[in-house]
Amino acid sequence: MLNVHLYIESLGCARNQVDSENMAGQLRQAGWSMTRDPAEASVIVVNTCSFVESAINESIDTILELARFKKEGGCNRLVVAGCLPERFREAIADALPEVDQFLGTGAFTRIKDAVTGNLAGGTCLLPDPDRIPIGETVARERVQSHTAYLKIAEGCSRHCTYCIIPRLRGRQKSRPMNHILDEARELIAAGVKELNLVSQDTTCYGHDLPEPVGFDTLLARMAELAGDTWIRFLYGHPESITDDVIETVAAHRNLCPYFDLPVQHAATKVLKKMGRKYVKQQLLDLFHRIRSRVHGAAIRTTLIVGFPGETDADFQELMEFVEQVRFDHLGVFIYSDAEDLPSHRLPGHVSKKVARFRHDALMARQMEISAGNLASKIGKTLPVLIEASPEPHLYEGRFILQAPEVDGITFVRTLPGGPTATIGQIATVKITQTLEYDLIGKVL
Repeated sequence: MLNVHLYIESLGCARNQVDSENMAGQLRQAGWSMTRDPAEASVIVVNTCSFVESAINESIDTILELARFKKEGGCNRLVVAGCLPERFREAIADALPEVDQFLGTGAFTRIKDAVTGNLAGGTCLLPDPDRIPIGETVARERVQSHTAYLKIAEGCSRHCTYCIIPRLRGRQKSRPMNHILDEARELIAAGVKELNLVSQDTTCYGHDLPEPVGFDTLLARMAELAGDTWIRFLYGHPESITDDVIETVAAHRNLCPYFDLPVQHAATKVLKKMGRKYVKQQLLDLFHRIRSRVHGAAIRTTLIVGFPGETDADFQELMEFVEQVRFDHLGVFIYSDAEDLPSHRLPGHVSKKVARFRHDALMARQMEISAGNLASKIGKTLPVLIEASPEPHLYEGRFILQAPEVDGITFVRTLPGGPTATIGQIATVKITQTLEYDLIGKVL
């Protein structure tokens, strides 16, 4: 087999990163080598996102930027995979003639044929995601050695009016639990100190299996085999998280007391237009149960502002909701409109200027809330996963209630001759200072 230098650019969410790592693993097994420099690559693969307008623009810009290596570098083949071709279908091939092959979200297993040019039937391979079975564990070429994402399901069976994911990824398809546990064992044996469980609707895991199983059962089995490895779940849903899940997290010290539950809004009429089937009081009750049953629990959420029909009163209700809950971590998105979304047909579209104002106002208030929340950590001793060392005696990491990429970080200092830290270690750190979103401490 010819040794091909291959570069993969992964865009979008953690679920996309897993797909990219799986593609890289398939190619590595086939004898090809990876490079982190696209100028050295014979083949370039771009795994794209098209969830919102900004992601579409980033995907196209990245493709065009990397396409120049077909003229200036040694690249002789450019492959684009994932959500962008899945959303725009064959039209994307006409718009981007620089690309040699497009693979939809159901075609990741064909990456070896794509990079060698062995796919017949045109430049777009777009199998129906609903007809693609969830496979067994495949080799992965992971980005980091100490932390990993573990995908437990694919697709989504909900019908949120602002979301394109079910059309791009198909209905929910949960992986068999034994496949997930086998992959977890392999990752832990390889030295992973943190496993982040991901899917489109993570807390809904298992309901679609031939013999249904609850997410709490998977969590408990993961906790049994994980030892000192942290287990965290991301992308939960307020409708599918159960009291059994909450109690399971409370019962196991290696299950991070971290609840990522995107709620999107708090005003009843906006939630209804979004296709979300809960009201504000149900959310308040849920967060109260979590905080009362799980010691030191952190709650993260995401919100959408500028949704069609959102009034000043709706936004004020959302602001008051944020002030009442005092989320530990919060992301705010401006509604991204597109003609292929059901929400596009709703009346009362909000101007970009007004939506931006609401976004900035919410984030400014959350910055104050975050600073207040973190101030309570001063003087406490926390476990911190060390991830980088930008300069001598200075490290960057995350304590157990900070998820990768989306939350703040913990800066850790060591003194000459004192206790040291190493990348990949879970260090004991005493917090001495805080910033709006970050912590500062010293190794004990």
